[in-house]
Amino acid sequence: MTRRTVRIAMNGVTGRMGYRQHLVRSILAIREQGGLELEGGTILWPEPVLVGRRAHALRAIADRHGLEHWTTDLDTVLADPSIEIYFDAQVTAARATALRRAVAAGKHLYCEKPTAASLQGALDIARLARDAGVRTGVVQDKLFLPGLRKLKRLVDGGFFGRILSVRGEFGYWVFEGDWQPAQRPSWNYRAEDGGGITMDMFPHWEYVLHELFGRVTTVQALAATHLPQRWDEDGKPYAATADDAAYGVFQLAGGAVAQINSSWAVRVHRDELVEFQVDGEHGSAVAGLRNCRVQHRAATPKPVWNPDLPSTEPFRQQWHEVPDNGEFDNAFKAQWELFLRHVVLDEPWRWDLLAGARGVQLAELGLRSSAEGRRLDVPELSL
Repeated sequence: MTRRTVRIAMNGVTGRMGYRQHLVRSILAIREQGGLELEGGTILWPEPVLVGRRAHALRAIADRHGLEHWTTDLDTVLADPSIEIYFDAQVTAARATALRRAVAAGKHLYCEKPTAASLQGALDIARLARDAGVRTGVVQDKLFLPGLRKLKRLVDGGFFGRILSVRGEFGYWVFEGDWQPAQRPSWNYRAEDGGGITMDMFPHWEYVLHELFGRVTTVQALAATHLPQRWDEDGKPYAATADDAAYGVFQLAGGAVAQINSSWAVRVHRDELVEFQVDGEHGSAVAGLRNCRVQHRAATPKPVWNPDLPSTEPFRQQWHEVPDNGEFDNAFKAQWELFLRHVVLDEPWRWDLLAGARGVQLAELGLRSSAEGRRLDVPELSL
């Protein structure tokens, strides 16, 4: 058995998502399982090199997990020929510049979304990477969640027949930061720092809709800033200049209509923090992060509207759980493993920088739709 080491420059691991999901639950989890086993007895061994701006935070993470390599000097890392992959989970405003530098250094790219602050910027990076001949990947983690994998199984199996509509609800109350600490960084609520829920979540909705139900062809959205003042990490008040809620209606290529609400100013009254209801001619499903329930047309009850009497219908009990039929790994780790196989073995891969640009396009058009108060077409993208 031979070991194939892949050195990965991981930029942004001092942030919550970069640290928890990408470093600990993905790369370190792969190492804890003994590496990624490839055909022919080869073990792929990821070797992270931590990159960031705060030396003390990087040193603390490295010491905590017994890692040898960390640095605040991105240029030195990119100049190192032993580094094969550059990963970016920085704040949005810093990502595009770093990705361009990584492409110029000939590194394969894997990054969080959005890939840039504008569609033009996202396409420019995608073209640079294509011309440089490097492999690229964009995190599209929700496709690998158990609930959505079960939903995809239903779609592929023809459970719904013709799909009519998709309704999504995402969000939770993010505390303002004055009397309780906020659960998200303050830059998320400043437009000048790349914040805003439309740019954060519409890229997610693009790939979920595209992969499961069909390409988005039109968008009509309303972005709102419900809470105009918040308090930062130092307890100082600041003006929230970015949208904290976005309400979108999307037409899909197959004829279905999707409606998705996203909000950091909503209190949760559902089973999971995100849920999608899909209604088709032959059946319906409700999928969340982990669970998925269905109701087939043959088992659909016939409720009667009567506002004069209390409802006696046990509506939630009339749905049936979709079985796991297998084990589900961490969604981020599952996609990391596929990307590593893509880099090393050239296995098929479709979640590249062009896919990431589609997400930026939808967010950009959603904000424009909100500003102009009209529905907009979503052109197909190509490089």
